[in-house]
Amino acid sequence: MVRISGVDLPRNKRIQIGLTSIFGIGNTSADKILTTANLSPDIRCSDLTDEQVSSLRTIIDESYQTEGDLRRVYSLNIKRLTEIGSAAGRRHRVNLPVRGQRTRTNARTRKGKVKTAVAKKKGR
Repeated sequence: MVRISGVDLPRNKRIQIGLTSIFGIGNTSADKILTTANLSPDIRCSDLTDEQVSSLRTIIDESYQTEGDLRRVYSLNIKRLTEIGSAAGRRHRVNLPVRGQRTRTNARTRKGKVKTAVAKKKGR
């Protein structure tokens, strides 16, 4: 089992796809990492040798922010926006779409389940 940056890479997938399971590494970054390490993207994660895994680890640790560090940067950026009271920060605070999407319809992912208004019964 290959473990890089605290993530177990899927065994049966190609290394190019397996690297994308690490938060902060996408397809382009995975390609750059593999060319730097002189590895074929078609190798399966289970077929990697220890030397290849260690070279991948060093490249990723030196060149990329991944997993916990990157998540911390994201959360600090959002926290900063909310503290300074920017438009994006206010949208984050009330759980609305931040980047100008429409909210009259759609936006259910961000707004949550539909809250229907309940009419009050007249008391006797």
